[in-house]
Amino acid sequence: MRKLIIVQARMTSTRLPGKVMKIVCDKPLLEHLINRLRRVKYADQVVIATTVNDTDNQIVNLCKELGTLYYRGSEGDVLGRYYEAAVKYGGDIIIRITSDCPVIDPEVVDYLINFFANNIEKYDYVSNTLERSYPKGMDAEITSFDTLKEAHFNAYDPFDRENVTPFIKKRPQQFRLYNILYKTDMSRCRWTVDTPEDLELITKIYDALYYKNPLFSLNDILDLMNSNPQLENINAHVKQKK
Repeated sequence: MRKLIIVQARMTSTRLPGKVMKIVCDKPLLEHLINRLRRVKYADQVVIATTVNDTDNQIVNLCKELGTLYYRGSEGDVLGRYYEAAVKYGGDIIIRITSDCPVIDPEVVDYLINFFANNIEKYDYVSNTLERSYPKGMDAEITSFDTLKEAHFNAYDPFDRENVTPFIKKRPQQFRLYNILYKTDMSRCRWTVDTPEDLELITKIYDALYYKNPLFSLNDILDLMNSNPQLENINAHVKQKK
């Protein structure tokens, strides 16, 4: 079965416009994310799903420069964008990653993919976000193509179209859902990029870890945060966007 990681990315984010192309350690954050996702051994391809807007031409140019697959679709209908990208590149298992997770650990993604693939007869949707225990920024959601297709053709609520998976998650009587928990509850940790404070923390994490090991892990970040507890205060006040 062909496993596609599809990453939604655009330049017009509301709280931090252009965040995916912010430069950290001499590379755009999106390039860091692509490099990390290419290390996911159970995935066949990484696809960047961006929009048809001219503002996103630079995302497409980066994809071309890196030799990364991309798809351009609707800005508001992200569910449609995901479905169309999955159709174009022939995905049987779809892994949803958002572009605001530039420190995501490939091993976390591999763990979820492996679990889903081994339980595909039992579950339609697997993630580590139904009940949060992983640090924010380690988010991954996995569905079968058939489940994504069903959502695409039956979701009409604008919120469901914009956010891809709510149609599935709101229907546990229709779809078989499963949540992966981390060994301890680290959900207070915010390693995602949606505000200037988030970017400041991610920059400090990269500055501390990247040059020693570009593929630093979840555990490496936890060790850094434990050694420098003041780092957590940088964005502790930021509320997750609803």
